Amino acid sequence: MLSGRIRPIETRELSIDAESIDDARAQAEAELPAGWVLTDAAATMAKASTRITLNVKMARRDGVRDIEADDMQSLYAQVPAGWQLLSVRED
Repeated sequence: MLSGRIRPIETRELSIDAESIDDARAQAEAELPAGWVLTDAAATMAKASTRITLNVKMARRDGVRDIEADDMQSLYAQVPAGWQLLSVRED
């Protein structure tokens, strides 16, 4: 018997305009839904401006659940669309 751990694959992107990188980061963290994490951030500053634009990528990291099957093919067949198989162990 094989046990697999799966989670949903969902990402979002957000663009934030702020006075400083610290303000932009704080705004990005305030926009994070529960169960989500920041995965990437790129800051840019326009010429002749002190404002920062922060382009943020976030990903869902909650919703983890376990599935079981007799073989790998059956285990993969149980992974719904929009989900990913994180790990497999043999019980």
